[in-house]
Amino acid sequence: MFRKKQKVIYLHEKVPETPPPSFLQKTIGGLLRFETLFFAAAFLWWELVFKLATIRSGFSWNLCIIALFSVGYAMVPVLLTSLFREKTARILRSILLFLGMIPFGVEFFIFQEYNIFYDIKTIINGAGGAATGFIGEIMNLILSFSGILMLVLLAVPLVLYLIFKKRCSAADADWPARTGMLLAALICIGSGIGLSHGLKSYAAVYSKEYSFPSAIRNFGLLTGIRLDITHGRKDTLSFENAEFEPEDAEPVATTAPADMDTENTVTTVTTVSYPAHTLDIDFERLAQEDYGQYASLSEYITTLKPASGNQYTGMFKGKNLIFLTAEAFTKEVISEELTPTLYRLSTKGIQFKDFYQPACAGTTGGEFQNIFGLHPIFGGASFPSFAGGGNTGLTLASQLNRQHYWGKAYHNNDFTFYSRHISHNQLGFSEGFMGYGNGMEQYVTYEWPQSDQDMIKGTIPEYIDQPHFNVYYMTVSGHNGYDRFNAMSAKHWDKVENLPYSEPVKAYIACNLDLEAALTDLVAALEKKGIADDTVICLTADHFPYGLDDNASYGNMPYLSELYGYNVVDPVHRDHNAAIIWSGCLEDAEPIVVDAPASSLDLLPTLSNLFGLDYDSRLMPGRDVLSDAEAIYFDRDYNWKTDRGYYLAETQTFYPNTEHDTVSDTYIERIKAIVRNKINYCQGVMNCGYLAHILPQQ
Repeated sequence: MFRKKQKVIYLHEKVPETPPPSFLQKTIGGLLRFETLFFAAAFLWWELVFKLATIRSGFSWNLCIIALFSVGYAMVPVLLTSLFREKTARILRSILLFLGMIPFGVEFFIFQEYNIFYDIKTIINGAGGAATGFIGEIMNLILSFSGILMLVLLAVPLVLYLIFKKRCSAADADWPARTGMLLAALICIGSGIGLSHGLKSYAAVYSKEYSFPSAIRNFGLLTGIRLDITHGRKDTLSFENAEFEPEDAEPVATTAPADMDTENTVTTVTTVSYPAHTLDIDFERLAQEDYGQYASLSEYITTLKPASGNQYTGMFKGKNLIFLTAEAFTKEVISEELTPTLYRLSTKGIQFKDFYQPACAGTTGGEFQNIFGLHPIFGGASFPSFAGGGNTGLTLASQLNRQHYWGKAYHNNDFTFYSRHISHNQLGFSEGFMGYGNGMEQYVTYEWPQSDQDMIKGTIPEYIDQPHFNVYYMTVSGHNGYDRFNAMSAKHWDKVENLPYSEPVKAYIACNLDLEAALTDLVAALEKKGIADDTVICLTADHFPYGLDDNASYGNMPYLSELYGYNVVDPVHRDHNAAIIWSGCLEDAEPIVVDAPASSLDLLPTLSNLFGLDYDSRLMPGRDVLSDAEAIYFDRDYNWKTDRGYYLAETQTFYPNTEHDTVSDTYIERIKAIVRNKINYCQGVMNCGYLAHILPQQ
């Protein structure tokens, strides 16, 4: 047999060598490593799962932006862990994959409960109270089908990595590979930023019209968090100049309400000239002598026209005030048959036909808007930080305290929740604040939620004999969940069980009947004392009833839409609400009707005018709704509405009131500039404690 001839290699011959990979090949290889591809897929997976679970929108350019940002962010942990030995790197990557799913889970459960996204400061500020006060609701959310499913989906990357990390892990990365990761991160994040600035529909949201919820919807949660941190860092630079832009063209005056029958009211002034609402502050001098935001804000104020008094100025001078922020209240609760007292107060006083309570930071955000007349730029942290900085000189509590009113704030839930035991003692009420835990327990039974009727009935004797009183209530009976296990829903279920609504809507209405009972007792006590004509009741909500629809997106809010009577497809239609300003002295007069758009920011200047208080209208971004100032409702996300129509910032779309109403681009751009300036003013005032700087200390 023939043997195969063997090739003989002599020692003096060289063995052919495979050329080593070039730097470029190593760089590209770094991008094709298992960890690199896996983390990119994991980050994108989290964003897509979160988007589908909350926003539920279809394909658009923002998916490309989210993908670019996701891949860019994913390079960072892989690059950093590659600096360690492989075994240590695997452990660190496992930990990072666990930590990475946490913000998605937290925001998902917040959205599921509140139908809005909470920024970092709001979460931190309310975390302790939520952990103790709402532990039952939190566990119900986590253990629900949607909660378990979301946790499973978010954990998929971690589980897969733990299974395949040893089998698929490549050798330690070298510096060319790390260079590839760094370049990929810079290119992807840079491209995402470029698209965000370059596409018209996203440019404003990314920069000058930024808000945390809008950023999440357009750029993903991780970018929303990054921008929130960036803007938060800027917020700490207290003396960085605030930016304002020219408000071109002359404003269009809003028709003031018609004169009312004054037979049973304070006689109105008949002259056509009224003094302007200003304080003795030389803003022009401050603009020249101050620095940073102080100077910028003063300069902006000098460009504003102060509002003048009107025929209603001082109509409530010397009267008592009871102000209620009603938990999750909305206009549709009011019914002549079911809530006769609410119906009486809303129809026999000042009637708001187009009122809004913008939702931005839950209950504490709504309270902030009602009390300070500003948007809570710092989210849930706004109240304690702003009140603690001595910026309370314009609150009704402070203004009436200077006129020697007896004043006190009340709440029938935990007195430490949202740090109210600190912030509400700094608002200007002479007697401070009482909640459950520092006195309210003597009036209110511990249940969930607690009774508004018990709170008001119990506290009336504390102030009703005072010569002049100013009382604030933050209610809680209207709080979710809306089912038969809700203590207030169960208490009033017999009154709603035959209503033509689904059970959650009936439960919502039922728990609000405790507020109706509370107001019935309150009005009866005022009338029995003979001071109903000398007392003003103001009521509005803190936010829309978000608890009706768990984890609902626009166009997918069945219970809220059922309650409202129309499909809720945008924030303007979601946040419509009710406001009540009533006094017994108005009952027999012709009603005062406010047809123009109004909001919670307008209540402070309106009541300040009605009570004849000394204030500067230019320091309040809202307006006196009884004046002829231009009516503009706007929210923290730069959406707005005027008597010509409404504008949605996220889609850059204006919707005129009628299809035949032609609205010019000049008009739209002017209102957009005004709204941006007002929000920048809110931010500037909160950044540097401007009100504490210019107003005398209490």
